[in-house]
Amino acid sequence: MSPLRTRRAPAAPAPRPSALRDGIAGARERLLAWYDAHRRELPWRAAAGETADPYRVWLSEVMLQQTRVETVRRYYERWLERFPTLEALAEASLDDVLKQWEGLGYYSRARNFHRAVREVAYAYNGEVPTQPDAFRALPGVGRYTAGAVMSIAFGRPEPLVDGNVRRVFARLTDDPDPADGQLWELAETLVPGSRPGDLNQALMELGATVCTPRSPRCAECPVADVCAARAAGTQDDRPARKPTRPVPHEDTAVGVVDRGGKLLLVRRPVDARLGGMWSFPGVVRRRGEATVRAAERSVLIALDVEVRACERIGVVPHAFTHVRATYHAVRCTLVSGEPREVGCDGWAWVAPHEVDAYALPVAQKKIFALAVASALPAPSG
Repeated sequence: MSPLRTRRAPAAPAPRPSALRDGIAGARERLLAWYDAHRRELPWRAAAGETADPYRVWLSEVMLQQTRVETVRRYYERWLERFPTLEALAEASLDDVLKQWEGLGYYSRARNFHRAVREVAYAYNGEVPTQPDAFRALPGVGRYTAGAVMSIAFGRPEPLVDGNVRRVFARLTDDPDPADGQLWELAETLVPGSRPGDLNQALMELGATVCTPRSPRCAECPVADVCAARAAGTQDDRPARKPTRPVPHEDTAVGVVDRGGKLLLVRRPVDARLGGMWSFPGVVRRRGEATVRAAERSVLIALDVEVRACERIGVVPHAFTHVRATYHAVRCTLVSGEPREVGCDGWAWVAPHEVDAYALPVAQKKIFALAVASALPAPSG
């Protein structure tokens, strides 16, 4: 006789979108009250009753994309010391801008922000556009950034969805993989009413501090009573984790050309990875290509000069968002030719005491340090 089996009750269906929207909208005031009581004091947030500075709000949102608050805080404060106003940033060179951004990563954010600010300075007399469509047309401004700046700086009922808001909504709807359209529809339902900027910040704050990726603190959530995932006990599984994809690897040879103690750096083309930053010439090795030959080729491609590889300096690994790179640094000497900009946007001979004036990515700084540390002393007398 087979053992009795206990039939498992079917999971409760997720609430219908219309009922869910009504429930969340009814909790709007609770979200605002919770935010007033628990919001973090951050340097880019205006105090209660104060008017937010559009430039500072915009800057913070650009810096916070794909970067933690703890990391952004020091960069934000340092940036404002150098570029306290939109006008100051518009007048700055790209080199200066990238130097201030150095180490924060995702450098296209800095380049686009600089371009957009210059457009505001010249086309809008330095006033950030208050119309969503006009602001959205600026370089690098997407739907999220537009929603954040328009709502926080100008009080417009514009929605936003970031990673934190996506997690909050996935749990409220008990949806393992909510579609973008559904997420933005919920955001559009919530934002109309008083204090749209604070409402958007409340959602992001809730996801950052309470509705966290692991071990959410549901007992502290102001909208727990309308959370379908909490009711079903699935909050730890929402949203479902996406399978990780293998990260491609690049084996990169780097030519370190030394002349009298100065090292040859190139400025990367703006449309390249790390565009506008300074680095050593480098190329991804071809299948079967010797590292020293690839290092020589990297200098030829960038500057149209012939060099001879002398010695290997060291290896520097670095992980980007979508690729891992291993840099093999090779010291080279000039054989013939004078550097010219054929595969780069500029070049310079840089002494060790001068390198701080150049914006170098983290891995390139490490290569520079290796090159200096391994350099042979100059012959005496």
